[in-house]
Amino acid sequence: MKDAEERDLTGYGRQRPAAGWPGGARVAVSFVLNYEEGGERSVADGDAHAENYLVPDIVGLPAIPARSRNLEDLFEYGSRAGFWRVLRLFAERRLHFTSWAVGLALLRNPEAAQAMAEAGHEVASHGWRWIDYRGMPEAQEREDIRRTVATIRDLCGAPPLGWYTGRYSDNTRRLVMEETETLYDSDAYNDDLPYWVRVAGKPRLIIPYALDTNDFKFALSPGWLSGEDFFLYLRAAFDQLYREGAQEPKMLSIGLHCRLIGRPGRTDALARFMDHVQRHDGAWICRRVEIARHWMAKHPPPA
Repeated sequence: MKDAEERDLTGYGRQRPAAGWPGGARVAVSFVLNYEEGGERSVADGDAHAENYLVPDIVGLPAIPARSRNLEDLFEYGSRAGFWRVLRLFAERRLHFTSWAVGLALLRNPEAAQAMAEAGHEVASHGWRWIDYRGMPEAQEREDIRRTVATIRDLCGAPPLGWYTGRYSDNTRRLVMEETETLYDSDAYNDDLPYWVRVAGKPRLIIPYALDTNDFKFALSPGWLSGEDFFLYLRAAFDQLYREGAQEPKMLSIGLHCRLIGRPGRTDALARFMDHVQRHDGAWICRRVEIARHWMAKHPPPA
């Protein structure tokens, strides 16, 4: 999606736009719940080996060329228990998140899809499966995009308005624009503000995601060793952006995974961070589609 000569190392430069968040907020805080359990690699689904990326509590796992019930159990915890624990936290605080939802994962647990939609959370797309799409034939990726949209529409009552593949191909952004009604995608990590790009001659809104303020580091080395580590880092990130927001409001993305933050020893860290943010009047806690609509109205694409 981005050849060397197309890289933009300047971005907004010194003249960063005034975000103008609703209510004069200093920070737009976007919680993102990755719903992936059931869409990961599995020999039972025809993959060459069991999943070995972001497996809970096991770092550096080799690719096992056979079905692994233990690994499947670790993922299943996210959909069976962790998801509902996280959902309750947001309900108790009357907050909403955006979900990067894997199509096949939702299809295998439609109750989770319906629960998110009923609670007013944004169900955005995370692709048909939680796999690496780099190098996938264009026709196959196009079909996966269509299946994902149809599944989210059928289970949630509306098609996705946002997209995040993660391990995307050179064709992903163009195909998503051709095949979906999405307003934005988040396959980028290069700014604290949304921005526009042009794809096949058309404007596309990018709402960057983040990997540092992300619980996936519980499954990486070096990474978070405890919920306290995660909380302290999130708080530091928020506090810094809140200070900067007095002059330059920005956005903060918090990445969550059901099988990781949904464990009891980590959920308290998320709860404490949510409470910290809610104690600040200048924090706009919102779904990413709200950021997209705001940016499209306030900062339309350049001519």
